[in-house]
Amino acid sequence: MGELGIGVVGASGRMGQMLIRTVTETEGVRLVAATERPGSAALGRDAGEVAGVGSLGVPIGDDPAALFHTADAVLEFSVPAATTAHAALASQNGKIHVIGTTGLTAQDEAALAESAKRTQIVYAPNMSVIVTLAMALVEQVAGILGPDYDIEVLEMHHKHKVDAPSGTAIGLGKAAARGRGVDLEQVAQWSREGHTGPRKAGDIGFATLRGGDVVGDHTVVFAGEAERLEITHRATSRQIYARGAVRSALWAHDKAPGLYGMRDVLGLGPQTR
Repeated sequence: MGELGIGVVGASGRMGQMLIRTVTETEGVRLVAATERPGSAALGRDAGEVAGVGSLGVPIGDDPAALFHTADAVLEFSVPAATTAHAALASQNGKIHVIGTTGLTAQDEAALAESAKRTQIVYAPNMSVIVTLAMALVEQVAGILGPDYDIEVLEMHHKHKVDAPSGTAIGLGKAAARGRGVDLEQVAQWSREGHTGPRKAGDIGFATLRGGDVVGDHTVVFAGEAERLEITHRATSRQIYARGAVRSALWAHDKAPGLYGMRDVLGLGPQTR
């Protein structure tokens, strides 16, 4: 295989810039296209200069159709509405689509699955290799400990994050629910306020913190009588997500059409969502 041509959605954002920098540092890939929303001040500028890596000869445009026509694989950390529309373009053009967007609904995920019938889509609420392993560990621990241990998921992100709980926190909650053999939607307590009464057995609780420039902290607590186990991941740079996204694109290039996750990329096997 020659170099894989990479396109980046949201090229002037913090994550977009990190993706571009990571592409330039990774063998086997090169940046060939980049987009921003209409009206962005970055339109027409060189994507490499915006990302601080020097000129790459790739101007930032606002045409998603051109992006998916030019690139072999498109990396996207954006918003749900744009992501599902772009997945349809990936499907039409037969291009790899790597998605780290959070906040997708069940309907959005169904749309991704439909688009993935005709191309390779890698979708994960967190592209970090270590977070993927943490989710596998949470699932295993939840199954071993059983309902005698209360499960709480705590997360903190920077003050600019717009969705809550984070996609990673929900993914960790889903992992715990899978380990117990239950549906997260049936046992989740997304927040607590006022006189809530005692904790309901079997619930999986969530707590959300926002502030400062925190990239992403997540802890899953298994609380029992006289002891508790905490599984924690702390991210100090968005580069871990960018590396996972580029790795996913390289992994997917010779795979059959389908909707994949980071477990597939790491060889851990598929999971139920």
